[in-house]
Amino acid sequence: MGREVVVGAGQLGPVQRDHTRADVVERLIALLRRAAGLGVELVVFPELALTTFFPRWWITDPAELDAWYETELPGPVTKPLWDEAARLGVGFVLGVAEKTPEGRRFNTSILVGPDGVEVGRYRKIHLPGHRDHEPWRAFQHLEKRYFEVGDLGFPAYRTPFAGIVGMLLCNDRRWPEAYRMLGLQGVELVCIGYNTPVHNPPAPEHDQFGDFHNHLVMQAGAYQNATFVVGVAKAGTEEGVDHIGGSAIIAPSGAIVARCTTLGDELAVAVCDLDLCRSYATSVFDLAAHRQPDQYGLIVERRGVVPPA
Repeated sequence: MGREVVVGAGQLGPVQRDHTRADVVERLIALLRRAAGLGVELVVFPELALTTFFPRWWITDPAELDAWYETELPGPVTKPLWDEAARLGVGFVLGVAEKTPEGRRFNTSILVGPDGVEVGRYRKIHLPGHRDHEPWRAFQHLEKRYFEVGDLGFPAYRTPFAGIVGMLLCNDRRWPEAYRMLGLQGVELVCIGYNTPVHNPPAPEHDQFGDFHNHLVMQAGAYQNATFVVGVAKAGTEEGVDHIGGSAIIAPSGAIVARCTTLGDELAVAVCDLDLCRSYATSVFDLAAHRQPDQYGLIVERRGVVPPA
């Protein structure tokens, strides 16, 4: 037997605008208790799990906008989740909208240990969507307006309960650089929360491939970086907008080893042998042996596409 950790993908169904944080915390605790009963040691929850996905709306009232952010974690409403995790001895990863004491706003993921103590956090770097008002859309995607690009880089955390853990959020999962930044730190478990609508207003021809693309990028990231990946959705019809589910736990081989099959609150569980990472990290993807960083200049020198002359 290798270094086994039992991991749970704690998918949420839709969170509507009139659902309170207390409502959502009750649902998260229910998933946490179910996970503990199955021997799970770490539960991964979705991006922006505590509220509906508010970047779909153009909001001009500062007080209305502030209401979507967490200024204290745990705060009075969310502390029961932290307390229950410590009581059960189960760690978790939670996506939130964070407003710092300096007034900065981030789309953030927090890693909490089985003792209820924060281990670390990640602030989303690849913000999708747009900044300006685009009322022609069926719904908007204003993450570039409501969040700053994350300022923590791509940290990995060595934990006694889940190996070396990294976090990404939603659109990050589409960018190979994000996984490689974690892979270069020896990551063994990448935790990803997402809210992904079925419909893409600027490119509706992509809609039919939503589930396929979701798993494609996470499976490739797992395989190419010799790591387990846990991708967890907030799914279903939220405020009239359909979201994909497909929450999954993926092995370093790229194979899906557990997945959710509904669009509601659901738990998928897998026993992840972290020693499997070593098989890929010391052969096909032995980065020290095979990478040629002196040849990759364009990756950091160029932001957009410049065709050859």
